[in-house]
Amino acid sequence: MTQLLQWAATLLTVVALQVQANEPAAPLGAHEVVRQATDQVMSAVSEAEGYMDTEPERFYNTLQAILDDVVDFRGFARGVMGPYASVERYRSLDGAGRDQLRDQLERFTEVMREGLVRTYGKGLLAFGGSRIEVPDLSADESAGPRAAVRQLIYNSGAEPYVLVYHMGRDRDGQWKLRNLVIENVNLGEIYRSQFEASARKHDGDLDTVIAQWSAVDIQS
Repeated sequence: MTQLLQWAATLLTVVALQVQANEPAAPLGAHEVVRQATDQVMSAVSEAEGYMDTEPERFYNTLQAILDDVVDFRGFARGVMGPYASVERYRSLDGAGRDQLRDQLERFTEVMREGLVRTYGKGLLAFGGSRIEVPDLSADESAGPRAAVRQLIYNSGAEPYVLVYHMGRDRDGQWKLRNLVIENVNLGEIYRSQFEASARKHDGDLDTVIAQWSAVDIQS
């Protein structure tokens, strides 16, 4: 009987260990997502110093592959389109209109994706070799579906450059970047104002707005 109990206990232990091994890893917190992405991005920036002059697209492709995992480009694009891609407007359209709006959102997402990667990449290239810190979030900051993660870039000045990553959870509970503020310059707000101005100029012709879109460069 004693041997049987020992065998059963051993079996249960093995099963428990197998269950733990098969359990998916807990999702990273917003702070950890930004820190991990920062390490990957700065590694790419460091490597790009050896080839950027001759292969710039290689750097942007590398950067885009990293950011695709942590940035909600579609959500960002929808925010920039503002009322033109709102739920209310979508519901007010007929079937053909909804199909057109979905297509416009998809096309604009790709435009914004490329523009954001290049804007972000150009900015970080200027800070290659700089010390970058991602301070821990407080309990209040990390609770709930949204979080604002600060990133400090120490260059030649006494005070660091401050970037704030506005994060939100997706349907799977993963943290994704929804907006970026660089030295108090809110990219989402600037791009949204630019989109609305262009839409007014072209009498609401979103196809023209998207085709002619050229995001403004943000200089700190």
